[in-house]
Amino acid sequence: MHIGLIGLGRMGGNMRARLREHDIEVTGFDQNPAVTDAASVADLVAALPAPRIVWVMVPAGAITDSVITELGEHLEAGDLIIEGGNSRFTEDLRHAEELSAKGIEYIDAGVSGGIWGHENGYGLMVGGKTEQVERAMPIFDALRPEGPRDEGFVHAGEIGAGHYAKMVHNGIEYALMQAYAEGYELLDKREDIIKDVPGTFKAWQRGTVVRSWLLELLVRALEQDPEFEKIAGYVEDSGEGRWTIEEALASAVPVPTISASIFARFVSRQDQSPAMKAVAALRQQFGGHGVKDAG
Repeated sequence: MHIGLIGLGRMGGNMRARLREHDIEVTGFDQNPAVTDAASVADLVAALPAPRIVWVMVPAGAITDSVITELGEHLEAGDLIIEGGNSRFTEDLRHAEELSAKGIEYIDAGVSGGIWGHENGYGLMVGGKTEQVERAMPIFDALRPEGPRDEGFVHAGEIGAGHYAKMVHNGIEYALMQAYAEGYELLDKREDIIKDVPGTFKAWQRGTVVRSWLLELLVRALEQDPEFEKIAGYVEDSGEGRWTIEEALASAVPVPTISASIFARFVSRQDQSPAMKAVAALRQQFGGHGVKDAG
């Protein structure tokens, strides 16, 4: 199988490498000439065998819109676009409708795994027609973690379902990180009782009900910088947490924990906070997200 991949940044570049390691031929395009395989989107499309599959892995919003619009000008009926960024599910419905007028197929794919996906595989949540998902299954199987397919991949529903599932996933992620971070601050505050904060978290990694990959990453961050002296307690949000709350309001579903975690991030933008330093450190660990220098 030979596919195109647009966007070779932190995740896209690692995805290209993992696909190639699993015998998927990839022609990539990126604005960065140091990493791109094709000189332009048109050249990428020309390099692919028909019917073509192109995975789009660029930032959500205007950049995704422009890439999909450009692809729509070069692809043909029967070709398939997989949109793997963090777009809002409502954008998928619009993109799919616009492309369907040209006979171009569309799948939305929520992708989790951050900068560790190359090594560990990516959790995948996709939305689209069953026949198109089956067509792209060799790609999904190459990207997902080793083991049972249903523990790393789900065809969540029709178009939009993949990004909807990823939106809720990220809302849960916000809340989990906030809980660990608040626990860190409480432990760190009582240095008269707790003499080894990193060791306490490390001891939770096996046998406890709060063990998780996020906990492992927090331990890693603490071992690198036990007091988070190099990180400012300022935390961005990528949008999905806000969208989760908006959907909860629209559906009358109570999400107090997720909501609180979002508002806590807003607090981080006003004053220094040990808990917010922990959240910033976690985002850097799993996603390679930038942090502000405490200096």
